[in-house]
Amino acid sequence: PNYMEIDGLRIHYLDEGPKDADPIILFHGEPTWSYLFRKMIPVFTAAGHRVIVPDMVGFGKSDKFISKHDYSYKHHVDVMKELVIRLDLKEATHFGQDWGGLVGLRVVAELPDRFARVVVSNTGMVARGGFSAWLAQNFVKLVVWWHGPITFEELKAASQEVLNVENPSASQGAAMFSKWIAHSYYAEDMDIVGIIENFGKIDLTDEEVRAYEAPYPTGEYKAGPHVWPYLIPEQLQE
Repeated sequence: PNYMEIDGLRIHYLDEGPKDADPIILFHGEPTWSYLFRKMIPVFTAAGHRVIVPDMVGFGKSDKFISKHDYSYKHHVDVMKELVIRLDLKEATHFGQDWGGLVGLRVVAELPDRFARVVVSNTGMVARGGFSAWLAQNFVKLVVWWHGPITFEELKAASQEVLNVENPSASQGAAMFSKWIAHSYYAEDMDIVGIIENFGKIDLTDEEVRAYEAPYPTGEYKAGPHVWPYLIPEQLQE
């Protein structure tokens, strides 16, 4: 494992393959960590690439804040940007998955000269400002407050209304998304494995279950996963 101290935090990252090769940087999403890319890394290194996979603050082997209020979207972006700069990555390929793409694409936008290619998976670029951003932020806060605590069983039931529909409407998707934010924000101890299996529609092996749970020995370590879905919609103006 490799560690870099950024803003007083130890940030863990994998760095595999030839150091002088074209780099690929992989940004994981919610609620996973660099372990997510365990099957992709050997393929890329076998093709001659250098592969860098950081753990976001609060995830995997990186340091974790205990309070949800210590996390911010901008801080995630700033930390990952600093990692790219210190590793002196050039002609890099960005691959961002889920919430990792929302962070990684901002890094690309702020350091365009360091990236040659962009690949995304189930993600997007956040771009909103002014009154519309203020309105969206406060609407998200209101909806999450209105939903209040939602159990994982209630979330699973709600998700089936969307995941089992061939072409769910935008309103169905938005309703499900707001419930997901409310669940993750208010839950006392997020079911990391349950979320991966339910929303990824996969069955994890015992080894994979242990690996995904390993960074979070108790619920207090999960503040990062708890707050991440809430951060970006709630902090659009950042």
